[in-house]
Amino acid sequence: MPGNSNLTDSRNAKADEFYTPLSMIENELKHYKNHFKGKTVLCNCDDPRVSNFFRYFVMYFDVLELKKVIATCYKNDDADLFSQENVEKAVYLEYDGTIKYTGEEDFAKIPCKELKGNGDFRSQECVEFLKEADIVVTNPPFSLFKEYIPFLFKYNKKFLVIGNINNITYNAIIPLIKENKMWCGINDGHFWFQVPPHYEEKKTDFKIENGIKYRRMGNICWYTNLEISRTHEILETGKRFASEKYERYENYDAIHIEAVTDIPMDYDGAMGVPVTFFTKYNPEQFKVLGLTDSTDCSPEVEKVRIPNTFRGRGMINGKQKYARILIQKIGK
Repeated sequence: MPGNSNLTDSRNAKADEFYTPLSMIENELKHYKNHFKGKTVLCNCDDPRVSNFFRYFVMYFDVLELKKVIATCYKNDDADLFSQENVEKAVYLEYDGTIKYTGEEDFAKIPCKELKGNGDFRSQECVEFLKEADIVVTNPPFSLFKEYIPFLFKYNKKFLVIGNINNITYNAIIPLIKENKMWCGINDGHFWFQVPPHYEEKKTDFKIENGIKYRRMGNICWYTNLEISRTHEILETGKRFASEKYERYENYDAIHIEAVTDIPMDYDGAMGVPVTFFTKYNPEQFKVLGLTDSTDCSPEVEKVRIPNTFRGRGMINGKQKYARILIQKIGK
């Protein structure tokens, strides 16, 4: 998909500056209102002056009944949206509601403070902010996602962050999903992000509006460990199992599922489903066995793990299939 190719380009070129629209933040955060009362929120991958995450929490500070919001940036001491990372300094903003928000001009009244270091979220200075915070909400760099999530768990933090659905296949992430320590949020799909002026123009998934460049990224989802109702919803596709309708892998005992909507609700065996399954995943309805190309060798995965001779992929009619998540229904 174009979205996947864009993400691959981003990783290869370390092009991590995809700035989240306010509407995208509002559409997701409206489902989490009860989590924020009396809490301190940290946005630790943002350019504070123009970050829509920081803007959201200032605008809705009283509605959410927040205690404080903190935003830090990396190698940027300017109010420009996109850091060129050409300085070793960085800044941060703190907002506690003392300056009442009544309009856009009020953002300029919030004091901009200088960090001692470059604002790297892993620096000790920023770790102190993390320790102070109750919830982290941000769009972390695509290239650092598999490092960023374990970092938040190291400090036992609640979070709501943006990533690509395929990030689940990282060895650092899939165990957290299997153990129900984190899950996908409410919204997912293709979303437009603002990008810096120097980013390459593309024939697809690219546009310029009022002189501003945008790229659309595919398979984007929110990740969280905040309790939401979606993880308790029962998936019902209306499909029933028939042996002639579902192909079976040749190198282990499971059926191959092309789309989440094709999952048979009356099948009790192992199934290989696309990673987008996790946007519908209810851990009370299904258990995750592993990945068809995973190096995960935990006991419950070993019995269905693909032999290395097949390079970790399921085989049908002698041909490899795309990587799949192995799942099985719980109970009847």
